[in-house]
Amino acid sequence: MGRVVVDVMPKPEILDPQGKAVARALPRLGFDQFVSVRQGKRFELEVEGDVTPEVLDAAQRAAETVLSNPVIEDVVRVADIEADAAATVASEGLA
Repeated sequence: MGRVVVDVMPKPEILDPQGKAVARALPRLGFDQFVSVRQGKRFELEVEGDVTPEVLDAAQRAAETVLSNPVIEDVVRVADIEADAAATVASEGLA
């Protein structure tokens, strides 16, 4: 089974009250390194078999039409979870 991850974020010009609430709470909890927070959505789509370019294309279309509200949100990433994790490990020299 393959899995595709889709990340959706509010457009930059859209207010993000949840992100602002988290940003205000972080310093009170000892995390004063962060100056702002934007909260988005993450979807994990499981498919039978491997994640192919056709599957990624279908996930992109689903993200743009069903998983996000294009008026106020941007689809910021559609990726094969396993390939994405392998690339991260390789780039960090952990492979």
